[in-house]
Amino acid sequence: METMTLNNGVIIPMLGFGTFLTGGDECEESVLSAIQNGYRLIDTAEAYGNEEAVGRGIARSGVARNDLFLVTKVNFRSYEDARATVEASLRKLKTDYLDMVLLHWPFGNYYAAWRELEKLHGEGKIRAIGVSNFEPDRLIDLIEFNEITPAINQIETHLLCQRQKERQWMDKYHVAHMAYAPLGQGHKNEMFADPVLTAIAEAHGKTPVQTALRFLVQSGVVVIPKSVHPQRIQENINIFDFALSADEMAQLRGMDTAAAMIGNPEQPELVESAMKW
Repeated sequence: METMTLNNGVIIPMLGFGTFLTGGDECEESVLSAIQNGYRLIDTAEAYGNEEAVGRGIARSGVARNDLFLVTKVNFRSYEDARATVEASLRKLKTDYLDMVLLHWPFGNYYAAWRELEKLHGEGKIRAIGVSNFEPDRLIDLIEFNEITPAINQIETHLLCQRQKERQWMDKYHVAHMAYAPLGQGHKNEMFADPVLTAIAEAHGKTPVQTALRFLVQSGVVVIPKSVHPQRIQENINIFDFALSADEMAQLRGMDTAAAMIGNPEQPELVESAMKW
């Protein structure tokens, strides 16, 4: 497993396991399978409604808590009660600290929520704090008028939406890039049938999915692919035994359309769906 050092010195795995749209026994079993297959970063959120199931999967794994990196998020509807929300997440996940807590969306009173996260970080209950779905203007505003710079910005990122412009600002302010929906979430057929991607994958004896994840990791992006199928869970983590050439990286960069599919203000139905996370 490759790792990244965040702006506060905390080390995070470059690949983790996402749990969006899973719950109950299915979520518990998939988290257990992921940990058994070597995943150590587990990503969840208050709004996913599955923190208890994630906690059960972790408990069943038998892996020591300090060997795991747990990420959760405070939903924007809870920004006025961020401390209580984090404390509830701690109980549900059966842990006395969290490795990362993110503000899920730049809606509502996110200033109040951020300053509460800063306090919780100072108390040692959270090792690193960050944001999700923050565009550069909101991100820079938060940085300039608060004490702690977000360690990470988790945004939709995949081959068709690589966030190259946003990444320039994140790099300037030393905010790490974390990708949700790294496999396109609903647009897989379009992405993985691309002849450039399939040719590069074949050259390395890998699947298009593995190649797409390798591209992101090699670009310095933390990824959290999600699956409930053990074979795919195993496939998604098997990306650290090959590297893409500079030419292959350039070819894959050419797939970027710079258009978000989730949370796109030009597609309000997607925004509405995302807000239910």
